[in-house]
Amino acid sequence: MQFLSAFPPSGRLLVRDGRVRCSAAAAFLLFLLLLLFLLLFLLPGTQVASVPGGPPQQGLAASAAASAGASAGAVPASPAVERGTEPAPWVWPTGSRTVSRPWEAPANDYAAGHRGIDVRAPVGTAAVAVAGGTVTFAGPVAGRGVVTIDHGDGLRSTLDSVTPTVTTGDRVHQGDAVGRVAVGHCPASTPCLHLGARIDDRYVDPTPYLPPAAWPVLLPESAWTG
Repeated sequence: MQFLSAFPPSGRLLVRDGRVRCSAAAAFLLFLLLLLFLLLFLLPGTQVASVPGGPPQQGLAASAAASAGASAGAVPASPAVERGTEPAPWVWPTGSRTVSRPWEAPANDYAAGHRGIDVRAPVGTAAVAVAGGTVTFAGPVAGRGVVTIDHGDGLRSTLDSVTPTVTTGDRVHQGDAVGRVAVGHCPASTPCLHLGARIDDRYVDPTPYLPPAAWPVLLPESAWTG
């Protein structure tokens, strides 16, 4: 038949115009490109790695990303993040959330600072327990009325300056009235209630225990007597 006549008895393919040689060269070049591609992806350090929560990455970039992700996951969340939408453990001691003077951490236990926050409140405003606990002190300190409540686990709150309406040993619940705002820590022209917090007798910032504050109104240091 005509189809078989194209092949000689020896089984060799008839070569016309060098087409077979061009095809062989093209096939060889394609083989080299494929080999180069495989070598590149089989070299050390190019293995595929996965990063949790993301698409696969390759080589050193993947290792770095995975390490960064692991490190980030190992960092403990801040109290605000852990608390999320849960209510704050404390309530504001007066009806105001305006902080007239914030916490100012001292350099050491004996250095100057502001060991608490000042909450703006008119004289005579009811001061309430920020959380339930036992009154451990209610009386004058350096001429100013102070109420201290032990909330357990070494945590205590202090209200300064107030006229106490409770006595030492009283059990109080969150929101119970324990006194009334008086002049002392703040001047009569800008009265306030000073709220302090202590953990194992060391003063700490009470702000993280409270719901968000209103925008603070700060006064010059010369205006403060506390």
